Amino acid sequence: MKVGRFLNAAAAAVSVLVIAAGAAAQDKPAEVKIGVLTDLSSLYADTNGSGAVDAARMAVEDYLAAGGKVRAEVISADHQNKADVGSSIARKWFDQDGVDVIVDVPNSAVGLAVTEIARQKNKVFMNSGGSSSDFTGKACTPNSIHWTYDTYALATGTTRAVVASGGDTWYLLTADYAFGHTMEADVRKILAASGAKVVGSARTPLNTQDFSSFLLQAQGSKAKVIGLINAGGDTINSIKQAAEFGIAQGGQKLAAMVLYITDVHSLGLKAAQGLQFTAAYYWDLNDGTRAFAKRFAARNGGRMPTQLQAGAYSATLHYLKAVEKAGTKTDGKRVVEVAKELPTDDPLFGKGTVRADGRKLHNMYLFETKTPEQSKGPWDYYNLVRVIPAQEAFRPLEEGGCSMVATK
Repeated sequence: MKVGRFLNAAAAAVSVLVIAAGAAAQDKPAEVKIGVLTDLSSLYADTNGSGAVDAARMAVEDYLAAGGKVRAEVISADHQNKADVGSSIARKWFDQDGVDVIVDVPNSAVGLAVTEIARQKNKVFMNSGGSSSDFTGKACTPNSIHWTYDTYALATGTTRAVVASGGDTWYLLTADYAFGHTMEADVRKILAASGAKVVGSARTPLNTQDFSSFLLQAQGSKAKVIGLINAGGDTINSIKQAAEFGIAQGGQKLAAMVLYITDVHSLGLKAAQGLQFTAAYYWDLNDGTRAFAKRFAARNGGRMPTQLQAGAYSATLHYLKAVEKAGTKTDGKRVVEVAKELPTDDPLFGKGTVRADGRKLHNMYLFETKTPEQSKGPWDYYNLVRVIPAQEAFRPLEEGGCSMVATK
């Protein structure tokens, strides 16, 4: 009987070891699946789209080339700028397809939906494509990081620069969804603090083809500055049509709250010259940005990367480092904790950190588009006006209202 009890105990111990070993093997981050949820067919297809997918793949390649131990598969899907479509894809990816992290997600309304799903499923959302500062404010979660920029940072640099140059009355044209609403609130706060006035505003539908009625209202307001709180195709259309209405010739200045290099390429420098704007990345900043851009362009028909495509690369690279250090891919909250502990460092955004509220901190830049005469050729479009230090560019931690941040 003693022998029998010993054998039973030994068998039980072996079973426990087998179960534990199986669990450890299942959790071992030997391979992760990265889902790039993006816009492949509409107004953000150039700024994000297939370029963001390729940037994520480049990050995987560079991580492995540097000796990284976590293999990764990258898949992609088009959210069509619809929150319900994006939510459906995210749930399927997490529940059925084994996706561990979602990257990119231009369109803040879609991103806000994905943020909550990642929290519910204990997965990771590396938000490199959304803009709303709410991602690290009232919508912050322990499962998400906001990477490239936000509405506060974009609005701060540009608005202060334009006000400093004499733009003390504004008319705002705002894209009518989460990104536009949040950025307008940020712009209004900055203008009020600067002593400038908003004399009028209008909300424009997403993917607007005809801005004529909105531009006529702005023109009629006699505001010194027309603030364009839109992005992608909407920015291109509004600037083109503003040129057709002779707004600049009439003495009013356009201020683009968000501008991408693909927008300038589509517009041409004749239409885009003199625009001041804030960005997180430009391909011609330094040797590291130029080397990445050269590789990216070779894979993307000669097109230079946008700041959001650079963000997809940088966010994916940091995620892989965090998974390796955390030793888990299934506990998304733990991966994000480790991602916040690790300093960020890559050739595109340089050295930085991830704050307690999930805000990725790095320098931002105030640029001005060149005149046609200043440009040396295709994609040579920006003059650097000023480096904006991270502590100045991004909203103070205590002002965001993130529930994870203790306030006094």
